[in-house]
Amino acid sequence: MNKIDLDWKPLTLVPLLVLMVMPFIGSISSWLTLTAAGLAMGMIIFIIASGLTLVFGLMDVLNFGHGVFIALGAFVATTVLGLMGDWTGSPELWRNLVAIFPAMLVAMLAAGALGLAFERFIVRPVYGQHLKQILITMGGMIIGEELIKVIWGPAQIALPLPEGLRGAVLLGDSAIEKYRLLAVAVGLLVFALLSWTLSRTKIGLLIRAGVQDREMVEVLGYRIKRLFVGVFVVGSALAGLGGVMWGLYQQSVMPQMGAQVNVLIFIVIIIGGLGSTGGALIGALLVGLMANYTGFLVPKVALFSNIALMVAILLWRPQGVYPVANR
Repeated sequence: MNKIDLDWKPLTLVPLLVLMVMPFIGSISSWLTLTAAGLAMGMIIFIIASGLTLVFGLMDVLNFGHGVFIALGAFVATTVLGLMGDWTGSPELWRNLVAIFPAMLVAMLAAGALGLAFERFIVRPVYGQHLKQILITMGGMIIGEELIKVIWGPAQIALPLPEGLRGAVLLGDSAIEKYRLLAVAVGLLVFALLSWTLSRTKIGLLIRAGVQDREMVEVLGYRIKRLFVGVFVVGSALAGLGGVMWGLYQQSVMPQMGAQVNVLIFIVIIIGGLGSTGGALIGALLVGLMANYTGFLVPKVALFSNIALMVAILLWRPQGVYPVANR
C-alpha cells in the first residue's frame, strides 16, 4: 500500500517547509515554538485521518460520516475524565496519564462499536457506489450528531487538560507545551503500529491481497468480508482516539466538531494519495505546520492556506505524494 521506501522526494516536503519559513518568522524561539505546535497539530490530524485512510485505501469506501466517530470519542472522553477528577486534578503526570489512557480506550471502543453498526446498516448496502456512499454517510453523520445532542446536550462542553499536562517545557527561549509532546508521541505510535500491521503481519498481507484480488483470497479459504469489517471498525476506533486528542487540544467539544474537522481530513487524504498511510502522515504534518505558520505570519489567509497547499501539491503530483497503486 505504501511506496514510501521507493520515493524519497515527498519526504523532503516537511523539512523544506520548516526551513523555508524560518527567515520570515524572525525569531528562532518563535520559529521553534510554532514548529512544535504545527507538528503536534499535524500528528493529531493524522490520527483522525488514518482511520479514513484505511477505510478508503483498503475498502474503497468514501465515508463522509467519519466525523461522527470523532465527536463520539471526544464526548465519551468528557464523561470518563469527568469521573476521574482526582486523577486529572493531580499535578503528577503519571496520574494524569492513568486517567487519559482509559478515556482513550473507552472512546475507541465506543467509536468502534458505532463503526460496526454504521458499516452493517449504512455502508454495506452501497459498496461500490461512491455517490450513494457520500450521500448516505453524510446522512448518517447528521443522525449521529443529533443522537449525541440527545445524550450530552447541544451545548459546547469543556474538556480541560489534566493538571500535569498544562504548561510548557522550556528549550532556551522556546516554550513547547507538554500536551503537544504527548500528541506527537501518540501519533508516532499510531503510525508505527499501522505500518507494521499492514506490512509485517499476516492480517496485513491478507488485507492487501484482498484489495488486489478479492476472489483469490476467498478461494484460499479466508473470509475477506470479515477482514474488511474489521478494517472499518479499526478506522472508526482511530477516529474516536483522534477525537479525544483533538478535544483535549481545543479543550472543548461540541456535537459538530467532527464535521468541522472533516475538511482538514480530506485535504490530508488527497495530499497523501487517497489511501496511503505514509502519504497521510506527510499531508497531516504539512497541514498542521501550514496552519500555524500562516496563522502567525498572515492571519487573514490562514483559513485558505491548506487549500492552497493542496492545490500546490496536486499541481506537482496530481495523484498525491504517495498514490496507491491499485487506484
